[in-house]
Amino acid sequence: MSVDPDSERGVDRRRLLGWGGVAAVGAAAAGAPLAEARPDPGPDPGPDPGPDDVPPDARPGGAYDRYVAKLAAEGRFSGVVLLSHRGRTVLSRSYGMADREKKVRNHEGIAFHLSSAGKPFGAVAVLQLAQRGKVKLSDTVGTHLKGFAGEIAEKVTLHHLLSGTSGLNTPEEDPQRVFESREEVHEYHERWARKAELVAAPGTPTDHAGAEVAIPALIVEAVTGTTYWDYVEEHVFARCGMTDTAFFTRPQWLTDGHLAHSYMRVADGGLVDAVRNLDKGSPDPNQLGRNPGRAFIDLPGDGGFATAPDLVRFAHALRDGTVLDRPYAQLFTGAKFPLAPQGGGGLRKAGAAPADASFGTYMMPVSLVNGQWVNGRAGVNPGSVASWNIYPDTGWVGVVLGNCDGVPLWEISERETRALTG
Repeated sequence: MSVDPDSERGVDRRRLLGWGGVAAVGAAAAGAPLAEARPDPGPDPGPDPGPDDVPPDARPGGAYDRYVAKLAAEGRFSGVVLLSHRGRTVLSRSYGMADREKKVRNHEGIAFHLSSAGKPFGAVAVLQLAQRGKVKLSDTVGTHLKGFAGEIAEKVTLHHLLSGTSGLNTPEEDPQRVFESREEVHEYHERWARKAELVAAPGTPTDHAGAEVAIPALIVEAVTGTTYWDYVEEHVFARCGMTDTAFFTRPQWLTDGHLAHSYMRVADGGLVDAVRNLDKGSPDPNQLGRNPGRAFIDLPGDGGFATAPDLVRFAHALRDGTVLDRPYAQLFTGAKFPLAPQGGGGLRKAGAAPADASFGTYMMPVSLVNGQWVNGRAGVNPGSVASWNIYPDTGWVGVVLGNCDGVPLWEISERETRALTG
């Protein structure tokens, strides 16, 4: 399972998506109504900017570009950064190697492991079913699934799960286990999700516990009769035109030249290719013993691989109604409850410039930064980092994808936000 900075570090990263307009803040209490979405999709970002309209720090050669180049020169960044305005690439930079053994360099067409940055796709899948009348967000777990403890089956709803207010804990995993098939991954995590316990009243923020990711994915499967992976690839990725994004397996990771390998730091301080060294694990206390290559495929509801341009395509498909009808896109990105500035599910790392306000949403936190809405999601796994932010008021999308440990992801993303919001 990929490590969610929300639950493992108490700092996820920030914000994600209010591109279709941000909903009014709703109470995060059991039985409280969902936040009411605005009918207005938000201000039109206007025409594409000319060279003089791009914020100076976001231009090629500007402060953000120079900062990332410096990190790469110091060996502290390997990956891709991309700034796009309404579908037009304004800045694209690639550094380092996607596969050192085969001498494949990183570039825009390389897909990186998303870790927790892939969790919003599960929320989109559920909302697609909701808009078709197949599920209700007020449905309890027991409406669609069997085998859960009575208090979970009867009290925890899809809204609780997607908003991270279920009151569930994250069951213990075996980080040393090496999986050998999709079926083995699915069976293990289905049993793992059923070990979750209700440790607080539904409506209590729980930092997106692992069970909150796995259970909605199981509901998608129960309702559609297909695997979560296949459903999302067909109804989310394909619908958005994300042709290089998928839930790739370990054999594909080893042989497909467009997948970045994850270079994980080990106990002696060196970097090793995680997928080629399954016997090695991370010494990081937040990810102790983990190795993403041991998962044959990411557990349902999590992960996947994506290119930077594909994440931009998703943002535009969300805005134009391609992947969700406009009211459901608003519901997806709408603020549900306030988050603390730091820790406890907060969106900002200690020491970072604070947002004016930050809120939990359906797997994609949203913040007000310098008077602008910024929606973003991040993920961290040994050897992999990912962060993608959407700026609905101005039409910008920013992506950071990396494939080695030691990348200062939070700082890069902060620099990006400063460059785009002033």
